[in-house]
Amino acid sequence: MKSRVLSVGLVQTKVAKDKQATLAMTAERVREAARRGAKLVCLQELFASEYFCQSEDHAQFELAESIPGPTSAAMAKVAKELGVSIIVPLFERRAPGVYHNSLVVVGPSGEVLGQYRKMHIPDDPLFYEKFYFTPGDLGFVAVKTPEVTVGPLICWDQWYPEAARLTALRGAEILVYPTAIGWHPSEKAEYGAAQLSAWQTIQRAHAIANGVFVVAVNRVGHEGPEGGGLEFWGHSFVADPFGVVLAEAGEGEEVLVVECDLGRVEEVRRNWPFLRDRRIDAYSGISSRLLDG
Repeated sequence: MKSRVLSVGLVQTKVAKDKQATLAMTAERVREAARRGAKLVCLQELFASEYFCQSEDHAQFELAESIPGPTSAAMAKVAKELGVSIIVPLFERRAPGVYHNSLVVVGPSGEVLGQYRKMHIPDDPLFYEKFYFTPGDLGFVAVKTPEVTVGPLICWDQWYPEAARLTALRGAEILVYPTAIGWHPSEKAEYGAAQLSAWQTIQRAHAIANGVFVVAVNRVGHEGPEGGGLEFWGHSFVADPFGVVLAEAGEGEEVLVVECDLGRVEEVRRNWPFLRDRRIDAYSGISSRLLDG
């Protein structure tokens, strides 16, 4: 099997309250990943600000910006400087009153290669995203970079096998999930280990079912009031097309650089031909909410 080795960088960090400080810190982390050989660098969900969705506050809409805008331009400058592609998640202001949880894929010349808007929007305690974000309307996309075809998805999307499948069917070799997920501190002792395990398991399953690499990039640190808020659990990781975890971060700030042999996609799919054996004639019900009666 022909080897195509790509080094992928994962930037797992805490977020400063000052946006410019966060942008500068993130740029340095991207430079570190590039020095260590990364040609594709992935940032965490809404990386330029603290996770503001813990409350419903109209003032937080001021954090949103257009595409192109200051955040995408800053990361495009870094991408061009280093000759790398970067997954850049941000809070998109599309029009007055219409906002998205989005990302852009920036290429090594600083150009925008593609855009994705988060399709699945959660509404849970301290994750009040439906207040802020309009569901994505660009569909599931696969974006060609010079090194790889990447399938960008965002956080809550990572729980949906349909999203992974449709992105893989569009030709993605790597599914990338920028993430902001963490524990409610009061629940961590009882439920924390099971929640983290479920998060890892579902994404490894996407890798196996679709014969693709999966890259999950989460933030770390406590955000919100003392004794409450969210404790982001980190544990960013890369899984190969058979679900083997190639590398995993801890719960602190870390830059992972992981070699991915893209030839494994072909190898695994030849031996475990799940896509070949799909019964596409029998799946019409998948587009229904429930199959009542």
